[in-house]
Parts: sequence; C-alpha cells; structure tokens
Amino acid sequence: MSVRRPVRAPAPQAALDHLSAADPILAALIERFGALELTSEPDLWWSLVDAIVAQQLSVKAASSISGRVAALGANGRPTPAEILAADDEVLRAAGFSRAKVKYVKDLAARWIDGSLRHVQIPSMSDDEVIAELTQVKGIGVWTAEMILIFTLGRPDVLPVDDLGVRVAAQRLYGLAERPGRDELLRLGEAWRPWRTVASRYLWHSLHNTPAIGTA
Repeated sequence: MSVRRPVRAPAPQAALDHLSAADPILAALIERFGALELTSEPDLWWSLVDAIVAQQLSVKAASSISGRVAALGANGRPTPAEILAADDEVLRAAGFSRAKVKYVKDLAARWIDGSLRHVQIPSMSDDEVIAELTQVKGIGVWTAEMILIFTLGRPDVLPVDDLGVRVAAQRLYGLAERPGRDELLRLGEAWRPWRTVASRYLWHSLHNTPAIGTA
C-alpha cells in the first residue's frame, strides 16, 4: 500500500460566490480570509486510523500518537495487515488506549475481509458512506462526516454535532446559546450545496478573527 500525501487546493470560486451572496456573515469571512486553502487526506485507510487515534484527544496529542503509529509500518504508514498482526502492547505503547486497540483492529479486519466495502466507498452517497463506516467499532456519525469532508472531499456536509462548528456559529451569529442540530440545519440551509466550505470557514474563524455581528 503506497503512502498518499495530503492534497491542497483553494476553495472553489463557485462556492465563494454562492456563500457570499447567501450569507452576509460568511461574505465578511470570505472577504477577510480570501479563498481558504483546503487540505484533504486522500488515503482512506490512514484517515480512518487517524480518526480513531484523534478521538477525545487534543490536536497536539493526537498528532504525536499518529506519528508513532505511522512509524510502525515497514514502508511508512502501517497497512491493515500490519495493524492486525501487531501485538496489542505494541499498539498500546504507540499511544492507543485498550478500547482504541480494539477499534483499529476491527477496522483492519473489516478492511481485509471486505466487510467494510472500502473500494466502493468513494462512489457511495454521503448517507451510504456514513452507514458503511459506522459499522466499524469506534466510528460514529461525526467521524464519518470528517471522512466525507477531509478525505472524500464532499462539498455539502454540515457536521451539526461538531463542537467547533457550534461554537463558531454562536460567536459569528450572536446567538445566546450554542445552536443545536435543528438550528444549525436551518442556518445552513442557505449554504447548500457548499455547506462543507461554509463549515471550513466557521472552523477557520475560531482562531483567526473576532466574532462578527456581536457587540
């Protein structure tokens, strides 16, 4: 299995035009930041491993563990067969919790035996991808949505359970409380069919700008 490196590309102009016309808050963000460089990880297997690593960890801690896990591979990132064959304590020493060892081995086993239809995933609809991935232990809807956004490059995903999106929406739109699923879906209706790009701007705003539209 060859190592595929992250891909970087600017946000599509069609998305910027639509979001700017549809939402003045996003228009202000787009004017401030310009076309964001969108990074994606094309390696589905590694994206899933990395997603399991990152669960309930800080970005810094997850990055450190991912580096140690990547070093377990004979030719770069470990293959599903290498993960499945690895001693549990080796994976624990790399930074996996006991639960995550079970999750990543379940993923590897399903990848190898075909019960996870990874070859077909790129051609599945968003809902089908979520249904397929959430069969794996330790992978929930949020993780599947991150795969849709950061690996498959789907343009219209709004991760309504993501804390960063909720916090950013509260700040940017001057909401009294963090919006729930229904409120975010209503807010994001105008962003279709570019809700992924809108979400990227919301994430980016958390660390790069004060709230817009608030006192």
